[in-house]
Amino acid sequence: MTVLVIDGQGGGLGRQLVAAVKARVPGAAVWAVGTNSAATTAMLRAGADKAATGENAVAVACRRADVIVGPVGIVIADAMLGEITPAMALAVGQSAAARVLVPVNQCDNIVAGAQGLPMARLVQSAAEAVESLAAGCQGAGAQSGAH
Repeated sequence: MTVLVIDGQGGGLGRQLVAAVKARVPGAAVWAVGTNSAATTAMLRAGADKAATGENAVAVACRRADVIVGPVGIVIADAMLGEITPAMALAVGQSAAARVLVPVNQCDNIVAGAQGLPMARLVQSAAEAVESLAAGCQGAGAQSGAH
């Protein structure tokens, strides 16, 4: 199973997501794509198996991932202070991968009804969702990292 973590700005959320997913789903290949080099570096330091930066990296990785994890802004063009390009949002939205979106209510995008939970709890919830998806994939006979 390939889990793609996408983040931007300083990569703080992505760093936490990479670490949490690696802890909960140790057999998964965790790839990280940052919208900038700082975000990519943060996720790589957290233990990502592969990492890349930029719009084309998002497009390519989205075609190969089984699960995509990141802040809700990764599906909104011009989110994260403009770091998410329309092509990035389109690649995430059109991917056949399951998407686990963290409801970060920042940068003009508010998710109505999302609880004001601490970031650590949101990260754990996202990692639990990926773990559930991984268990479902294994039960269906999916191959780990078969892309």
